[in-house]
Amino acid sequence: MLTNRYDEAFRYAHDLHRHQLRKGTTIPYISHLMSVASLVIEHGGSEDQAIGALLHDAAEDQGGQETLDEIRMRFGPAVADIVYDCTDSWDEPKPSWRPRKELYLAKLPQKSPQSLLVSLADKTHNAEAILFDFRLQGDKLWERFNGGAEGTRWYYQSLAEVYRNVMPGRLSDRLERAVAQFSV
Repeated sequence: MLTNRYDEAFRYAHDLHRHQLRKGTTIPYISHLMSVASLVIEHGGSEDQAIGALLHDAAEDQGGQETLDEIRMRFGPAVADIVYDCTDSWDEPKPSWRPRKELYLAKLPQKSPQSLLVSLADKTHNAEAILFDFRLQGDKLWERFNGGAEGTRWYYQSLAEVYRNVMPGRLSDRLERAVAQFSV
């Protein structure tokens, strides 16, 4: 069961991301965080993992190390570790897209199972959103991504392969199915 801690994390995430939209859409960003938390819960995640799912982009998008420190203080080290593991770069400015993604992929197999579930849920929701928009917009969709069509497809195919090996199961299968449909 989820406690008041989860409710507090939801309010905190909503406050942090209140003015943020999903890339290239008019969809409030909180919907992504809710979806990722839902996937984590549906696939056996703990409350810490569900809170980590709500906050997985908080440090990366909303304040860096200072936000991570606040998350650690408010929600504990387990949640902060998940958020840390889901952040693909702590450098400002961020390194270029491809090397940053290559480094994230290389580090994935060493992440804890707690972090891997949150990351997999995040990537699965992203892939399904990409597939939905690809079906509506076709190749125009790729203009919103730094990696373009080729890079984004490469990245998600690579993610699907890593997760198939480090976290096989229903959720990694779901990621793989979505990626296969927009990688044609």
